[in-house]
This record gives sequence, C-alpha cells and structure tokens, in this order.
Amino acid sequence: MQFFSSWRVLVVAVAALALNGCASSPDEMVQCGTVSSYLAPDNSANLYRVVVTHLDDVAVISRPNYLLSPGEHKFTVAELINSPELKVLLSARKVKVFTVNVAADQRYHIGAKFNTDKIYIGQNSLYWQPVVWQTESHQCEMKR
Repeated sequence: MQFFSSWRVLVVAVAALALNGCASSPDEMVQCGTVSSYLAPDNSANLYRVVVTHLDDVAVISRPNYLLSPGEHKFTVAELINSPELKVLLSARKVKVFTVNVAADQRYHIGAKFNTDKIYIGQNSLYWQPVVWQTESHQCEMKR
C-alpha cells in the first residue's frame, strides 16, 4: 500500500512540474505595442501611406500591423504619395529609415508627410519624411 501512495505522490509531483513548465512556455503572453500602416491618412493634411520594407534591419513583407516589444524599432519605408503636386524624379524616390519608440498597449499609425513647402530639384529626397501621424491606446498581447 505504501508503494502505491509513494507512486501517486510522484505522479502528482511530475504533473505539477509539467504544468509549471507550461506557464513559462513559449505561449506565454507578453506586453507589446502595435505599429500600423494600413489606414489611409488624411491626404488634405499632406499625409500619405507608406510600405514597410525592413523592420530592425530585416527585410519584411509589408503587413498592416506589427506587434512589437516595447522599445525602439527601426522601420525602413517607401512613400506612396499620389499627389498631383509631386514633381520629383522617380530616381529620387528612395526609402527612408526612422525609429518608432513603441510603448506597451499603444498603436502607432505611420505614414509619409509630403513637404509641400520645399523646392525640389533633381535628386532631392527632402520632399517627404516618415512620421507617426496618429497614436492611440490599443490593447496588445503577443506570444513569447
């Protein structure tokens, strides 16, 4: 009888350890923030969409949302400015890099600010800059 009791204690102990291991498994939820590029900003405010090409120096396929750990993240983006006032050579349309300081449970909408007050000559790429054009509270959780 003592043998079965000890065996039962051992099984319960192993099960408890296994369950404890699950609590810190890769499925554990961690805090995050969201960077989004899917919303079309207000073109009348000279804001336009962007396409993300790299995130933290790693090539990515552009997505509508990026769930990221809190901290600084580097985005490489290409502008999608479709304004009739834009008279810049196609060869001047280069990607730009900017940093978003992501906080937990915040959503950052990124886009391109068209600088209509600049004069554009030849290869001038100062006609636009990447920006966070809207920030909002947004619950975010991602698996570790």
